Amino acid sequence: MKIITMYFFLIVFLFQTIHAQENEKSGSPYFMIQGDSGVEAFPLLSTSVDVNITGPIADVVVKQSYKNDGTVPIEAVYVFPASTRAAVHHMEMQIGERRIIAEIKEKQKAQQIYNEAKEEGKRASLLQQHKPNVFQMNVANIMPGEEINVILKYVEFIIPENQSYRFIYPTVVGPRYTNHTEEESSFEQNPFMRSGNSPTYTFDINVGINMPFPIIDIGSKSHTTDINYYSASFAEVQLAASEIYGGNRDFVLEYNLSGAAIASGVHTYDTGSEKFFLCQVEPPDLDYKPEINAREFIFVLDVSGSMHGFPLDVAKELMRNLLNQMRPTDRFNILFFSGGSFALNPASIEATQSNIQNAFFQMESYSGSGGTQLLPALRKALSFPKQEGYSRSFVIVTDGYVAVEEATFNLIANSLGDANFFTFGIGSGVNRYLIEGMANVGRGIPFIVTERKHARKEARKLKRYIESPVLTDIEIKGSNIEILDVIPEKTPD
Repeated sequence: MKIITMYFFLIVFLFQTIHAQENEKSGSPYFMIQGDSGVEAFPLLSTSVDVNITGPIADVVVKQSYKNDGTVPIEAVYVFPASTRAAVHHMEMQIGERRIIAEIKEKQKAQQIYNEAKEEGKRASLLQQHKPNVFQMNVANIMPGEEINVILKYVEFIIPENQSYRFIYPTVVGPRYTNHTEEESSFEQNPFMRSGNSPTYTFDINVGINMPFPIIDIGSKSHTTDINYYSASFAEVQLAASEIYGGNRDFVLEYNLSGAAIASGVHTYDTGSEKFFLCQVEPPDLDYKPEINAREFIFVLDVSGSMHGFPLDVAKELMRNLLNQMRPTDRFNILFFSGGSFALNPASIEATQSNIQNAFFQMESYSGSGGTQLLPALRKALSFPKQEGYSRSFVIVTDGYVAVEEATFNLIANSLGDANFFTFGIGSGVNRYLIEGMANVGRGIPFIVTERKHARKEARKLKRYIESPVLTDIEIKGSNIEILDVIPEKTPD
């Protein structure tokens, strides 16, 4: 078999453990046909997917077959809209006896090689990152009667929502048509196969789930499946034979790992020269009412001029809701900041009604004015004496109108283990990079409100997320082994 290099660039996307939007997921990979050959000349024949889920990481291999049923050579564009939590690490095409394998090249050099090959009538491919979470690959000179087999490999980080894990494979939408005069973003306006329409291609998916501790339950509401448990912690899910044409709807698999107690376990990997481990800790299901550790909340509240009006009103309502639902055994403090900062108390105080009422009184005295000195405020808040035996959480409420992102991220990263960090961004033009970045580095979840009508919903989600610390003061230690690198270096509650 002849091996041909396919040049591409910037294909590996960084993992981000930021909170995904509700509708964010990887899209369906598909071919767009360039020119006038028509979509019917290049049908999708089959899609086969193998998924191995280990801990929170899904390793996905997609195999697709297409065929040029037309009478002339065609050029096609293969598009894969990946989620921000996906990283593509392999791409290849097989056209007859030719095997095209991806190789990283600098962008302009890759484009030049592709253009030269295309002009010479050679089979050529060019894979490019189209947007931060979309890449596309141009394939030139697909001859009549040729069948193309695409192999795409990517990994995706699975973040549980409400203690339930969900893996989604987006089913293929089929080939799309575009002409050369359309803009590069034309893939967003192309027609697509709507959910429920009968596909003409076969579809198959197999999922293996391997956890370091027992799986509670597995199920799919989208497709009929056969589930085989080989042990309490390892199961295989196969698509039922009746679903061979089930590619007209997304495949959704849900599973749960939460029981009545904290669960933990370790996967190990030996490459010969190096050894790696993946440690996973799963909190208990809150329905079992687990013991909640003592809590200390430090609120860092932006009262600068850019927060005047709607943002500060929402921030005050958020604070009232959070403080009113604190337990008498909790402790709290508030640092108000703009150009300078003012602390409610030099150290955290008990969540008594009188202390909470005093906090409300202080909040009402601010209407939004001055600059936004976030970094000095965070440093001051971190200097508050830490209460022993308490799970300390920082809740940062701001619109993020500052340009100190990297310094802020570094400060939070160096403080992990001593505290947990959560962000609540408010305003019509929130600095998402800062808000999401602080939560990402702090191993938390960002909550963003751009309209008043969404404030209560996001506030309830924040409250639920921060109210139940069940494991604190976490340390990773090795017995009779030297651990060289741990990510993250410090583990939050």
